[in-house]
Amino acid sequence: MKEALDQFLQQLGATSEQAHHISEQAKLLELPTRHILLNQGEYSEHCFFLLDGICHACYLTEDGNQFSKEFYWDQDVLLGFESLITHQASPFLLETLSACQLLSLPIQLLEEWREQGNPLYIKLVERQLIYKEQKERFMLMHTPEERFKLFSENFPALLERITDYQVASYLGISPISLSRIKKRINEE
Repeated sequence: MKEALDQFLQQLGATSEQAHHISEQAKLLELPTRHILLNQGEYSEHCFFLLDGICHACYLTEDGNQFSKEFYWDQDVLLGFESLITHQASPFLLETLSACQLLSLPIQLLEEWREQGNPLYIKLVERQLIYKEQKERFMLMHTPEERFKLFSENFPALLERITDYQVASYLGISPISLSRIKKRINEE
């Protein structure tokens, strides 16, 4: 199990010895569907490497609405950089959407990397920045229908594993709008 984390860290530039040392600190978690990893408003004590399954980060409003921030699946890092950098509570909820296997690492490790300017931390930040830039462009440069088509083309396996409500929330549209879009596409 920890070999996947070793490989991921080596892709970020860690030596095999560094990767092994980091992986030794990881604890395996096997969690059920809808398990809360981090509540909105709590401080995170861990970051996670997702081995198998799907996780979801979302913002919850006082009136009960939910806005999808991000989906995570196999071989992904679950880490709130804003909280890590500002030392503030998480602005989002993090949960499993399926049964998951994750490796948990202490957040202190990432805090140390940040303070030391560790190249692994910089690579993780750069990876996240690229993702955020791509998502911003995706949201601003495409119509809702184009966003749905692109999401469907790029993440067909994910689309089969999450609800229409979650897809709509991620795309920044209502579930009714998504239903209309899907109907138009099916009629074409």
